[in-house]
Amino acid sequence: MSTRPHRIASPLHAPAGASADKDGIVVGAGPVVVDAYIDFMCPFCKMFEQASGPTLDRLVGEGVISLVYHPMGFLDGLSTSRYSSRAASSSGCAADGGRFMEYTYALFANQPPEGGPGLTDDELAGIGAMAGLTESAFGACVRNGTYLDWTAHVTGTAVERGVSGTPTVLVEGTAVPANPQTIVTAVAAAVR
Repeated sequence: MSTRPHRIASPLHAPAGASADKDGIVVGAGPVVVDAYIDFMCPFCKMFEQASGPTLDRLVGEGVISLVYHPMGFLDGLSTSRYSSRAASSSGCAADGGRFMEYTYALFANQPPEGGPGLTDDELAGIGAMAGLTESAFGACVRNGTYLDWTAHVTGTAVERGVSGTPTVLVEGTAVPANPQTIVTAVAAAVR
């Protein structure tokens, strides 16, 4: 018999705009759910965002989709400083500031190469200014690693769901190729 006190897990602290199960950030309120599993160090995710971002933005703006971004720490092993997790955590800070998408675009525009340290916390905080975030509150959130536990939850939940690479896109729970044409086709089929 153990004499250790029973430890109650503390509730997960998730950023503003988090999905019901706290494993992503919801953008938009349309009836069709599109999930995008991304890693801010993944060069293919940057290409996905450049190619599909305008289409996804249009579908969100037209009220057709709810876009759920799942920022993962999938590629932490390809940096010397857990960059993927730190960048994903900082995106949670941006969500708190109401600028998640703007910050996402800025992170991909300033994406460091795989294999190096990635950006520092100060650089991540500085990118917030490009996205319209104020340095003091946002910078403190980034430097404190406020959403590192949330990032671990997002990543773990994605792996449990069978996500094995980024970008992974699901439309109404069904995997589709991560390109604008197939996403639009799948969304149109789901609307019917």
